[in-house]
Amino acid sequence: MKKISGLLFLGLLLCCSRLSAQVENVIVETYYISDANDATDTSGGNLADRSTTYRIYIDLIAGSKLKKIYGDANHALKIASTEIFFNNIDRGQSFGKDFSKSNYGDNTVALDSWLTIGQATKTGAKTYFGVLKSMDDDGSFVGGTNNDGGSEEIPGGLLINNDPAAGIPLTTSDGMDTMSSPPDNWYNYGIIDSISFVDSTIFGSVKACTQFISNNAGLMNSGVAGVNPDSNLVLVAQLTTRGELSFELNLEVIDTSGQTVKYVANDSVLVNGEVLCRNLKFPFAMVCGCPDPNYLEYVADRDCDAQDSCRTLIVFGCMDTMACNYNPDANFHIQSLCCYPGYCQDRDISVICPSLNYEKRGTLNFNLAPDPVHDVLTFQAPASIESESICTIYNCLGEMVFQKNIAMSSVPVNVDFDIASIRAGTYVFMLQRGASAERAMFIKY
Repeated sequence: MKKISGLLFLGLLLCCSRLSAQVENVIVETYYISDANDATDTSGGNLADRSTTYRIYIDLIAGSKLKKIYGDANHALKIASTEIFFNNIDRGQSFGKDFSKSNYGDNTVALDSWLTIGQATKTGAKTYFGVLKSMDDDGSFVGGTNNDGGSEEIPGGLLINNDPAAGIPLTTSDGMDTMSSPPDNWYNYGIIDSISFVDSTIFGSVKACTQFISNNAGLMNSGVAGVNPDSNLVLVAQLTTRGELSFELNLEVIDTSGQTVKYVANDSVLVNGEVLCRNLKFPFAMVCGCPDPNYLEYVADRDCDAQDSCRTLIVFGCMDTMACNYNPDANFHIQSLCCYPGYCQDRDISVICPSLNYEKRGTLNFNLAPDPVHDVLTFQAPASIESESICTIYNCLGEMVFQKNIAMSSVPVNVDFDIASIRAGTYVFMLQRGASAERAMFIKY
């Protein structure tokens, strides 16, 4: 994914399921911060000084398209602030697609609060889509000399505040760019009243509101990709408020194979085909965890790695104290490993549980050192070896993990076995000479 500059709140990368994520990131851009001059305008309504205009972008993988933003019975669409949202009473709209480019020069229309799927305005010949200001290199038709100055006819126009907290000034980059293939089949529900055609939500100017929460609302079209196919950022909302912003969004995305996938902000209920994407909830919540599946603390569905949280190495084994191969060092029980007299999963119980039938260490004709061992296990035969012998190491499953032949010798024998590649655990060492065999257990750490 390309580098993005500017003043942004960035959602964590790989916020969704690693198996099927089309949503790479969620970006909240500080688009503009109003000043005292902007607050003088009354034709557009009462825009409070120091209000912040945010733009929310969905960062999709290349080739995907955003089709719908919605709330349903299991996953509400939520957008809220600690103070009211600004909506322009002069020429404001509920949806970005309905703005005429010429209206962006009127008073504070360009700071109106609305929803969209990519499209931010239109003219007779061109359709404009939202882009990050840092990616917009075609100038601006918003603010300054492009603005009428509002009801007070402020010289030089409105929307000229260059507060560094908002990054690039609107008079330099307006976050608008064209695309040759605009979407069609627009449809919305649950926002504008179907009878009166009045929007009394946070996206309309009829009523001052601090939140929109709906389990039956949506805006959709035929599907939109970003202006830049590589970055593939799709604008979904512009929101102006002096308060602290929060939201939970749910999306329908057309993936690279043409299938529609639903991404939701919370997993209180997940039905077939829905994928949890935590960064659709703002403020963003970081979920970090152990990245190593060899540890009990491993977190598969994580947003970032926390190596220090990997503390307990998994030791597989039989934790049934009634089994002959009970492993007191195990912390992850696997019942199929357990071996009992008369029932040993069709395995050789003499290998799995040599304590039942092998000579005690004191009477063995060999020694193993050190025990426990880490890298090199030394086989020590205090007497001469009169015939060729086979040394074999078995794991707790009775599987052979190491084997080496020892030639005949007329002197005591010491042989080093490199077992560094063997996993930690309890093993059986078997010395076989002809038809006879001796066994001893050792621990690898």
